[in-house]
Amino acid sequence: MRLDAQNLGRRYGRQWIFRQLSHDFQPGTATAILGPNGAGKSTLLSILAGQLLPSEGQVAYSLAGQPLPVAEVPRLLAYCAPYLELPEDFTLLELLAFHTRLKPLRPGVSITDLVDIMYLRKARHQAVRTFSSGMKQRLKLGLALYAAAPLLLLDEPTTNLDAQGAAWYLEHVVRVRDPSRLVVVSSNVPAEYGFCDAQVRITDFQ
Repeated sequence: MRLDAQNLGRRYGRQWIFRQLSHDFQPGTATAILGPNGAGKSTLLSILAGQLLPSEGQVAYSLAGQPLPVAEVPRLLAYCAPYLELPEDFTLLELLAFHTRLKPLRPGVSITDLVDIMYLRKARHQAVRTFSSGMKQRLKLGLALYAAAPLLLLDEPTTNLDAQGAAWYLEHVVRVRDPSRLVVVSSNVPAEYGFCDAQVRITDFQ
């Protein structure tokens, strides 16, 4: 998966969040989107995901060297962000069964495997609404990291995680990298993106 962002800009009313932002996101790489809170990192991720139109510029998508229409991006995308909600009336196993019908897991990883990877075996029959904030974040991350998706977008991935949870994230985000997968991490916490190959600083385009 490759994303070629050219001269991106986004504004709300007359206020430009960023302008003239260009970057070639290559397959197999991990890129950190950096900037203080409110700088536009989440906005840029939403544009890269095809969920939000830029005010100017464009993003060209390609897969295996072939152009990809933006309408095809959602099925190839795994996304984790604090503001994305889970269906909390499901038990963990019900949620995983439902979610993986729409977004299959990586080859060789079963639902049982994922439950164990997330250290949630004891909670597998619990309603997700009873989970702690850290358990919910680990669930969101597990669903994104282990999805069979060549584009992985992570927005502030260690939100609500303690030190042990943050270490779990770092172990697994490195584990699921492969030559065809593009990873983009939005963060202002160095420990979340230390593994990244490149950086894009939003403040350079304001």
